[in-house]
Amino acid sequence: MQLSAFSHRSFVLYWLARFCATFAVQIIAVAVAWQVYDLTRDPLDLGIIGMVQFLPMLLLVLVTGSVADRYGHRLVMLVSLIVQVLCAAGIFLFAWRGLTTPMPIFVALTVLAVARAFFGPASQALVVYLVPKHDFANAVGWNSSAWQVASIVGPVAGGLLYGVAATVAYGTSAVILAVATVLMVMIPSTPPPAEIRRITFASLFDGLWFIRKHKLVLGAISLDLFAVLLGGAVALLPIYARDILQLGPWGLGFLRAAPGIGAVLTAALLATNPVRDHAGRILLVFVGLFGLFTVGFGLSTTAWWSIVLLALIGAADMVSVVIRETLLQLWTPDEVRGRVNAVNMVFLGASNELGEFRAGMMAAWIGVVPAVVFGGVGAVGVAVVWALLFPSLRDARYLDGRKE
Repeated sequence: MQLSAFSHRSFVLYWLARFCATFAVQIIAVAVAWQVYDLTRDPLDLGIIGMVQFLPMLLLVLVTGSVADRYGHRLVMLVSLIVQVLCAAGIFLFAWRGLTTPMPIFVALTVLAVARAFFGPASQALVVYLVPKHDFANAVGWNSSAWQVASIVGPVAGGLLYGVAATVAYGTSAVILAVATVLMVMIPSTPPPAEIRRITFASLFDGLWFIRKHKLVLGAISLDLFAVLLGGAVALLPIYARDILQLGPWGLGFLRAAPGIGAVLTAALLATNPVRDHAGRILLVFVGLFGLFTVGFGLSTTAWWSIVLLALIGAADMVSVVIRETLLQLWTPDEVRGRVNAVNMVFLGASNELGEFRAGMMAAWIGVVPAVVFGGVGAVGVAVVWALLFPSLRDARYLDGRKE
């Protein structure tokens, strides 16, 4: 397994900080989902959790990337982490005092989403300054694995900690976010990208114009948007854990962890055997597999088989993440990287958080299982349609910066 990215101290600190931040947020996600569904038993409330996390990212898209480009990615990440610590502490206090309505949690999650809206594009853009270009693809793979490893241990820890008490889960997440903040302080300052203009109203749209002009980039990030928007089933896992598979909070933790297990194993495989050719075609094939595995999960009523299918979903998604993020970063020039990543984070947020709202709304309308199966079929359809609409993405071959 290639560990070349970890030979750079700044990347090690960054990776640990991002891991801790994601780990803590995963604990919050499991605890909040179970607590809200336990409080209301309404699938729509699970969808609202996704919506309140998506709206700040959408509303701030023209600001977050420009702020990162102007004031420095490390500084923006640091301020964001401080706000996240305060949000976790706030949710802890709400749980400690007792909840009769999910509204205080929704408010805290909204503030948390604002912080993460700034954190996302800054964290994605920072990587390119921490490692030399020949180690960048390796760094992207390991950067994705930070999220995926945290997505394994975080949900399991969240389920176990919530089984002790909600306050234990939220308090632990606040402490871990504080550790991430300290790690971020230890990263040496990186110079801002060259030739960054003063932020103007027109410059806020630079990321959008760049993506619109470059069809490969547009195809890559919109592919994820529509595939996961339709195929995402994470919001409905509390219902599967409680009502379909008959599991408790710990079971929800394992269900949430399963995609991460598949993703980390795949990331390790890709680190050893990276994609060397036909990257675009491989990307589209694995998006289609993501949809097929989602259909299987939606129809499953056996716990162990559901976990296997979720792991396969995570594995397919990891292949697409590594290819998509590498193509995106290497095709984007330094001076607009933060703004392009801000738009990318909105697409990712739309696919995940807005996808959760879609899943909750459809589950309340047509039922949980039909909502998941319909979404999986839709993801397969997206892969087919995007192969036809974006030939430059379909025909993209290399992940080392070559464009022919």
